[in-house]
Amino acid sequence: MNGSMINAMVSMNGLQQKLDILADNIANLNTAGYKRKDASFEDLLTNAKQQPNVFKEPGRLSPMNYTQGWGSRLATIEPDLSQGPLQQSGNMLDIAIEGNALYEVRTPEGTAYTRNGSFQLSPLANGNAVLATSDGNLVMGENNQPIVVPANHTIRVDADGTVQAVAGDGTASPVGRLKLLQATRPSLLTTVADNLYAVAEGVNVEDVLRTVSAGADSKVSLHQGYVEQSNVDMTSEMTDLINVQRAYQLSARALTSSDSMMGFANNLRA
Repeated sequence: MNGSMINAMVSMNGLQQKLDILADNIANLNTAGYKRKDASFEDLLTNAKQQPNVFKEPGRLSPMNYTQGWGSRLATIEPDLSQGPLQQSGNMLDIAIEGNALYEVRTPEGTAYTRNGSFQLSPLANGNAVLATSDGNLVMGENNQPIVVPANHTIRVDADGTVQAVAGDGTASPVGRLKLLQATRPSLLTTVADNLYAVAEGVNVEDVLRTVSAGADSKVSLHQGYVEQSNVDMTSEMTDLINVQRAYQLSARALTSSDSMMGFANNLRA
């Protein structure tokens, strides 16, 4: 198998992975709190080759002879945590984050993090309720415990994340404060489900996330009654999709040409 065939096959594999990422971004265009994924690639191997004697003519020599690449591979998939547009929903259990922060939630598999602030009050056996995501995952407070709301109460969330239980007569009492974390190394966040991220096993959480308090200093604030929309830009995604499809088509043609040349060589030898 010659180098051009290997190069084309390896490149097509990486481009297919890029197409899958673009398709995932486009499919989640209207998913609340979704953060687009961005892929980075790296060269697999580059060999320096010596110029054949027949090419050793004035004007045809290069200082480093010539190089032969072996394609590229997908290096990392990193979430783009840039701000998405906020849309008013009218639901007081929708709490959108403005700024660089994530909610911490407790799932059956362990701790996870999300930007999706579409919450609900999940009832407990004693009549109280806990703040949870639409999937039933518990939302953590700053004390690393769920936010418990007394029976027959609604909630009011301040811009700094303080949660207050509001009774029918309008009186309010604080029941906790939402825990917010800021991603210092987003590339180490792993997507585990829709809108959920986790830190890979063996990686120190403190190296990836740090606790942050909402306020003017952190440029993070919460907005009750709002939903953060996806930060996917359809124009950019479609432009990337066209470029990747053209690159895939070029690699496919290179693979076909390499296969044809090998077929010619085999026929001549036969």
